[in-house]
Amino acid sequence: MLIFFIKKGNLLDKPGGRKIHKYSVPSMGGIAIFLALLGGVLIWLNFQQLVEIRFFMMGLGIMFILGLRDDLVELTAYQKLIGQLIAIITVVVLGDVRIHSFYGFLGIDELPIWFSYSLTIFSIIGLTNAFNLIDGLDGLASTLSLITFVFLGSWFIYSDYTTYGFIAFTFVGAILSFMVYNWHPAKIFMGDTGSLTLGFTLSVLCIKFIEANGTVPEGMFKFDAPLTTSIVLMIVPFYDTLRVFIRRASKGKSPMAADKSHVHHFLLRMGFRHDQVALILGSVKILFILIAIASYKMPDIVMIPLVGSAVICAGLILDKITLKRVKDIVRDSPKVLSQRSYHGVRGKVKIDKSVLKSEKVNLN
Repeated sequence: MLIFFIKKGNLLDKPGGRKIHKYSVPSMGGIAIFLALLGGVLIWLNFQQLVEIRFFMMGLGIMFILGLRDDLVELTAYQKLIGQLIAIITVVVLGDVRIHSFYGFLGIDELPIWFSYSLTIFSIIGLTNAFNLIDGLDGLASTLSLITFVFLGSWFIYSDYTTYGFIAFTFVGAILSFMVYNWHPAKIFMGDTGSLTLGFTLSVLCIKFIEANGTVPEGMFKFDAPLTTSIVLMIVPFYDTLRVFIRRASKGKSPMAADKSHVHHFLLRMGFRHDQVALILGSVKILFILIAIASYKMPDIVMIPLVGSAVICAGLILDKITLKRVKDIVRDSPKVLSQRSYHGVRGKVKIDKSVLKSEKVNLN
């Protein structure tokens, strides 16, 4: 139904520029995801639970409207930042969902309130936009968010934070329904309406996980490395954004400049399809989550360097393999020649310069 109305209104994501799809596809699929959450919350949660998450729902509503507006009429980076800050401050300041403590990491426990607010707001902005940037292939953002919501929903319910567990599993149901139409080849994209909504929710729930993990009693499934675990839950967009910003800055480019240097672009260049890339990155994320679960008794002072080293090594290996694979593809590809020219010497072959130019591989 949503696809029909979007096509009717000609609200299509057209190919061109950095976009890699080859035909116009309906966007704003995030509307269906948001409405599914809203319906579930209003039907199943009681009044006390609605009061508990009222500021989260207000912030989520603002972020949803911001994404919808950006899909309809592209906003400037400044306008998007202001809108995101309003949504995030609503949750952090009014809802008091923030990083209260480092739980002994670097010898730090309770944080000064000004630092707590600043760190939380910065973290949610960064993770929300990192998730927005990873939404570049059919089914990729859906797959990554689905894995995180399943983990968080299970942990919240087991730890008696049932309201947040319900929110996570409501998103699981909404995303599974959406993926039927978003899996490659996609019949609809989630757009900023979906990626900002999901990125914001994932970021807030990760912050809530850190806070809740510090208060659960011993004997429950308590992570001794809550900061590392929350990073692992967003490891793919976190690593991808950090990597892209560093590469751009090292080449003298603006970190905010748009290009095709994201990790999913690299995997596409290796010859993988959209669905294969989604499964590969989803599997990587599951692997890191399993490592965090298996090491749940290890502190952040150990886990942060361990996970950081593993991510850096994996990234270097990926870059090396990708470069070799792309060079092999270019070398083995048949050369494309223009039509033979019979004006003058018979059999003389003229090679179009644009073809030679297109054969160059750009990994920046």
